[in-house]
Amino acid sequence: MATIAAETEEDDQGARVRRGLRLSPTAISYLQATPLIVILGFFFLLPIAMISVVSFWDYDFAGLYPDFLTMNYTDTLGSWVTWKTYLNTLKFTAIVWALTLVIGFWVAYFLAFHIRKTSTQMILFLVCTVPFMTSNIIRMISWIPVLGRNGLVNSALIEMGVIPKPIEWLLYSDFAVVLAMVHLYTLFMVTPIFNTLMRIDRSLFEAARDAGASSWQVLWNVVIPLAKPGMAIGTIFVVTLVMADFSTVQVMSGGQSASVALMMKNQMSLLQYPAAAANAVVLLAVVLLMVAAILRVVDIRKEL
Repeated sequence: MATIAAETEEDDQGARVRRGLRLSPTAISYLQATPLIVILGFFFLLPIAMISVVSFWDYDFAGLYPDFLTMNYTDTLGSWVTWKTYLNTLKFTAIVWALTLVIGFWVAYFLAFHIRKTSTQMILFLVCTVPFMTSNIIRMISWIPVLGRNGLVNSALIEMGVIPKPIEWLLYSDFAVVLAMVHLYTLFMVTPIFNTLMRIDRSLFEAARDAGASSWQVLWNVVIPLAKPGMAIGTIFVVTLVMADFSTVQVMSGGQSASVALMMKNQMSLLQYPAAAANAVVLLAVVLLMVAAILRVVDIRKEL
């Protein structure tokens, strides 16, 4: 009996110890999120902090000098060239966003509602991703032999007698920049919209038609409102990509147009790293404001 009592007492003590070491649900949640916090802190927050610090430094042709100067921001925000470049970048962003939204929505709509078999849907969706097996630069410069003065488009139009001489603005123009960007970034709009449309309950369409709604009314009052989260996610993708693009603007405009990212690239090539860092901070603030505005309009938590 004494042995049994001792063992029981030891078990009770062990249970009390285990209860004392038990973590609260809040502590467990923070512990589970620690790896993600470490990764985001090292690869995301730390670089941003470093760029922000460097943006206040002084510099010349010889090197960088740690300091706390607002000169880089005053030079950036006080220059009409900077404002003109931002307006040009926002122009590209608005045009590319509108075109990718229209094209992406109808492609996703066709895949989601007009293709009945799931296997066919997946095959066609994978076909859309085939261009991503090559580099962005290769896909971008592939437009040059198509749009050039002696390219496929001009040659075909001249042979058909549609135009007497080559069209100059097809290449090395804002048109070429927008066309290349739409080609590069449309899939980033198709994917989230397609994912959203596939989640829509098809019985809603039957209920709308039973209530006398036409096909366009179903589209406008049922499909589009339910597709807004996917549109918002695609918008965030496209806006951030276009705002940060410099290679497409540089190559497809032939150096005749500019963007904020291209301006930063030129500053870095001239070893003006603090000025480029200040531009990066301003660009980040502008993009974050645009993303915040999108999130205020559309709740994307349904898709997360």
